[in-house]
Amino acid sequence: MPTVGLFNNEGQKVGDIELSEKVFGAKVNADALHQVVVALLANKRQGTQSTKTRTEVSGGGIKPWRQKGTGRARQGSIRAPQWIHGGIVFAPKPRDYRVSIPKSMRRTAMLSALSSKVADNEMVVLDDLKFDAPKTKEAVKLLKAFDAKKVLIVVSESDENVYKSIRNIPGAAVIPANNINVYDILKYEKFIITKDAVSKIEEVYA
Repeated sequence: MPTVGLFNNEGQKVGDIELSEKVFGAKVNADALHQVVVALLANKRQGTQSTKTRTEVSGGGIKPWRQKGTGRARQGSIRAPQWIHGGIVFAPKPRDYRVSIPKSMRRTAMLSALSSKVADNEMVVLDDLKFDAPKTKEAVKLLKAFDAKKVLIVVSESDENVYKSIRNIPGAAVIPANNINVYDILKYEKFIITKDAVSKIEEVYA
């Protein structure tokens, strides 16, 4: 059963916490991680790009010059792709980039991502994380205690004071436990999570 240190708001170790073997001690499946991350990034694409083909640009209804005898190359329209202001060859059109991933693979990837953070000693568990008011200085002090420069902070529930304290810190992000995803976990080097958030994740995935 994986065990990590338990720290307080000041970054001082107050004990250890045992984590679920099923959630934080699973075998890391690199293939599942790759496929889920690719799918997450693809699903974020809007797919609204659009340019015009030669049939859609205005003008070009008449042949610019006769076929033979001018010495110039034959042309059928001034809106052909080789002309300035002509249409676009294989013009991109609105499309859906969404990729469907099986539920079992999403689960495997999530367990792999969480377990990889424990295996690489990049996970820190906080006894609690609360601010009486939005205080970025206090948040910076906390992150310095863990030498966390690019860090994802996971809390059990949305907390406006925590969010406002961290949102202006470069390289830091805060997210509720029910909104975590594989891409965000792997994107950040340090993974700081509250004890209550750990219980919430274990309740869902264990």
